[in-house]
Amino acid sequence: MTLHAPYRTRRRLSLTWRVIALSSLLLVGLVALFTWLGHDNLTRQFQESRHQHHERQQREIRLALQRSAETLRQLAGLAAASPRLGAPLAASNGDQVEEALASQWPTFQLEAGIDEILVVDAWGRTMGHWGSGQSERGLPIQAWVQRVMDTEIPITALRCSMDCHQYAAVPVLMNGESVGLIVLARSLADVTRQAREVSNAEVALLVTSPLESHDLPEERHLDAWNGYLLALTRQEQSLPILHKASALGPISALLQSPLQLQYQGQHLELSAVRMEEDADRRSTGYFLLISDISSQLRAINEDTRTLLGVGLAGWIAAELMLLLILLRPMARLRRIASLLPTLASGRFDDIRAAIPTLRHRLPDEIDVLEGTTLELSHQLETLEQEVRERGNQLAKRLEELAKERDFVNSLLDTARVFIIAQDSRGRISLVNAYTRAMLNLDETSLLGRHFVDVFEAGSHSLVGAFDTPQQEERMLQMPDQRLHTIAWYHAPLPSGIDGSMSRISVGLDITERKAAEARLTWLAEHDPLTELYNRRFFQDALQKALRQKSRGAVLLLDLDQFKEINELSGHHVGDHLLREVAETLVLNLGHRGVIARLGGDEFSLLLEHADENQAVQVAQYIAQLLESLGFMTAGRRHRVLASIGIALFPAHGDTPADLMASADMAMYKAKESNSQHWHLLSRAENAKDELQERVYWVDRIRNALAEDSFELMVQPIMRLEDRDVKHYEVLLRMRDADGSLVPPFNFIPVAERSAQIVQIDRWVLRHSLRILAQLQHRDISLAVNLSGQSLHDEGLKQYLADELVDSGADPHHLILEVTETAAVTDFSTARGVLQGVRDLGCRTALDDFGVGFSSFHYLGQLPVDYIKIDGSFIRSLTISSESRVIVQAIADIAAGFGKQAIAEFVDQEALLPLLKDYGITYGQGFYLGRPKSINNTF
Repeated sequence: MTLHAPYRTRRRLSLTWRVIALSSLLLVGLVALFTWLGHDNLTRQFQESRHQHHERQQREIRLALQRSAETLRQLAGLAAASPRLGAPLAASNGDQVEEALASQWPTFQLEAGIDEILVVDAWGRTMGHWGSGQSERGLPIQAWVQRVMDTEIPITALRCSMDCHQYAAVPVLMNGESVGLIVLARSLADVTRQAREVSNAEVALLVTSPLESHDLPEERHLDAWNGYLLALTRQEQSLPILHKASALGPISALLQSPLQLQYQGQHLELSAVRMEEDADRRSTGYFLLISDISSQLRAINEDTRTLLGVGLAGWIAAELMLLLILLRPMARLRRIASLLPTLASGRFDDIRAAIPTLRHRLPDEIDVLEGTTLELSHQLETLEQEVRERGNQLAKRLEELAKERDFVNSLLDTARVFIIAQDSRGRISLVNAYTRAMLNLDETSLLGRHFVDVFEAGSHSLVGAFDTPQQEERMLQMPDQRLHTIAWYHAPLPSGIDGSMSRISVGLDITERKAAEARLTWLAEHDPLTELYNRRFFQDALQKALRQKSRGAVLLLDLDQFKEINELSGHHVGDHLLREVAETLVLNLGHRGVIARLGGDEFSLLLEHADENQAVQVAQYIAQLLESLGFMTAGRRHRVLASIGIALFPAHGDTPADLMASADMAMYKAKESNSQHWHLLSRAENAKDELQERVYWVDRIRNALAEDSFELMVQPIMRLEDRDVKHYEVLLRMRDADGSLVPPFNFIPVAERSAQIVQIDRWVLRHSLRILAQLQHRDISLAVNLSGQSLHDEGLKQYLADELVDSGADPHHLILEVTETAAVTDFSTARGVLQGVRDLGCRTALDDFGVGFSSFHYLGQLPVDYIKIDGSFIRSLTISSESRVIVQAIADIAAGFGKQAIAEFVDQEALLPLLKDYGITYGQGFYLGRPKSINNTF
């Protein structure tokens, strides 16, 4: 078949080779890109891992410094708590001071690594000194004495000169007064060893300050960093590296990111960890860590070369395969391309004759293209026939449209709506009879006028485009001067011959409907009694604020004693009070946010863009407003008080339901508070879960108290000297419905928050005394724990006295335990309660002693018979030298005050010889005896 001249072209580079060339360029570029990305990714991962390794090194070393300083402060506190130290130090008797600590110095030196102990009186004079004697030189003793005497708070410091030492200064108390301080010093040898173990690198200790001595070798001076090396490992290899690194940049840069450098063919990384400065900022110490990263960098380069080689091999293989695939299909494609121009001339039979009808079993895209070309020839032939048929149908449709137009014209004049037609300039071109009647104007007065001039009513319309359907509402002033609301629907009309746009506007009078809707809308959003917003509107406003990702607060207000006002003065008085409260809130806080009445005597306030301080200030302001309200009725004055719960969003909930639940929980906590009328939830409180869990356990505790569903268990406290047991601690469990025992940590915290713990304490006391009355002839004593709230129970002493009489139990066999935390928190109350029960003949014990080292100087003033050493020290006694020093010190102090010591958490045989050597009388723990029910025990 001969083609027209425009379609005959000269042979050039074929499409196949163009595809091969372009794909080769693309694949080579991709190989280069992926190789670069792979190398960059490996390098970045390596840098990130090294940066994380550097941060981990900094954390571990700083944590080691902090632990070392805290241990040093604890040891100084133990030394300061020696009962024989206060009196001679107050009298400035140096000989007695040295005698008081002479026995402890070997223990501190050998087991705790203490280099020096210095005892100073209140005037800064040295009363005792043990150790090397170098720390006293250059120390700001007077400044430490002044600071410690003023604040009575221990201090720790790190100072570096010829060596780096940690110091801890602790006040020595006597009768509640500071009479001096004791200073302990320890070198950083252990910390340096831990730094090398943690980092697996060479470690150096650098101090930046003017040299105080010329004893150090000159090569250890780093002039660029204005410092000198106190210590370093593998000096021959490490020292030249540090000199080279000091010339590359300041030491401060190493604190942010490690420095990588090459030295003698090795790739090295140098990082620094800064220690705290001296108190007088004379010098600053750094740990320098040198790591060899040569193997990691060689691995990255080797991976990059492998990636590049694989990419090039894949490129060559892909191009060869592509060439084999394209040769035959492209020949068929050229044949189809030569046939397509004949479609324009309408020679459909020629197309069908040139393309074979035989199809492959597995057709490809070219087969689809050939089939599509054949199908297209059939469709184009059919389309020519359909065009002729559609022309005939269009003529018939035009006749039908003319009949429809006549029908529409008749509707225009009978419809009870405004119907206006406008031209492209907005001028009225048609108006129906209803519009003329409502406006009391004839057609001549309306045609040709602008639509907005007739129906504007003083407000500018937002509808201006003619090409899309639009809706709007306009106010229309009628001939009787009344304003009506008209709902307009504007629709475009078909364009005229000149292409100009026009539209038709249909208006419906909705004045009465709008009035009814406004009333219904107001009732749907407001409370009829107070005219405030109602719960539905408030929740919608809160939901809107949450969707906008806004921050703010919800205040839930509940009137206290509102029920009593209703019952005493009648519901009409209660309604009057609600209206006055609403008026007061709107008058003073209406500008701050949405105020609503949720129902009954509950009000709420939504404060957007308010932080917790602003929310608390508003709550305090509301409480002041209501207290000053002074509500009077029938000669009776009612004091208006409210409990206000505060919840912040989104911190306390991301839905209205969760936020209202949080505010409701906070409001009930405010009711429980005796100190203020408001409560702000903390960020850790989860209102929804906590309320459900709290209500469940409150009911369980109430039922257990009513039905005696608690069960007592006992754990033996063994006398270590002869393994005799005459002393048991009473433990509490709750009996579940299936007979299993519920441990106390499930219900005791809820009982403490719901004030049920006092009732539980009394239940345990009552049942323990009944059991003790049956066992006391066997010389058995029972120890009962008292909660911190029971220390404030004014009726506890009388209740205990009555139960002792009713049960017939010997008070000497009853031991009441209180925790160290409860005793120290309210020392005077705890001392009074403990003395009161001792006056009844009972014995007392101080539980969990030694956790905070804060009650040593109170120990002699608390009327207790036993000291129970906290189990955290006992469990680590065999592996921790520091625990051994602390436990021995506690035992010595207890013995010095004439009290017996009990070791808790004794879980292995190896602890017993140590406890006996320390002079501890009793032991308690799973190794000596697990908790059992009273019936099984006795």
